[in-house]
Amino acid sequence: MYKGQLFNSEIIQVLSKMGHTDQIAIGDAGLPIASDTPRIDLAVTYGVPSFIQVFQTVSKDMQIEKVILAEEIIKRNCEMHKLILEQIKKLEQVQNSSIETIYVSHEKLKLQTRHCKAVIRTGECSPFANVILQSGVIF
Repeated sequence: MYKGQLFNSEIIQVLSKMGHTDQIAIGDAGLPIASDTPRIDLAVTYGVPSFIQVFQTVSKDMQIEKVILAEEIIKRNCEMHKLILEQIKKLEQVQNSSIETIYVSHEKLKLQTRHCKAVIRTGECSPFANVILQSGVIF
C-alpha cells in the first residue's frame, strides 16, 4: 500500500507526471475551471475539505519552486494569506530552498489556471483562496 500522506489517486497521478516548471492549482469552491483543464473535485460541502488542508497535504508531496497568489488575498482574506505564507515557510525549511512567491491579479491567476496540469477544487468558501504551485526539481 502507498504510504505517503496523500491518498487521492488523481492528485498523485498528476504530481507524478509533473516536470520542472509544470503547475498545478488548488482553488476554492468558486474558482472557474476551463472545460479543457483537468478538474479534480474534492468539494463535499461548504468548507469541506478546506483550502488550507488540501494545500498543506499536496505541498508536502511536491517540490515547489514558485507560488502564485491573487494580490486581492492580501486585503480581502488576510487570515488565509497568513496561513499560506506560514506553510510556505515550513516548506522552505523542509526543502532546504527558497520558494518564490508572486502576486498577480485574480483575473490573471484565473487565466493562468488554463496552463496547469490540473485544478483541484476544494470546498473552501472564502474569497481568493486559490494558489498555483510551480514544480521545482529535487536535485
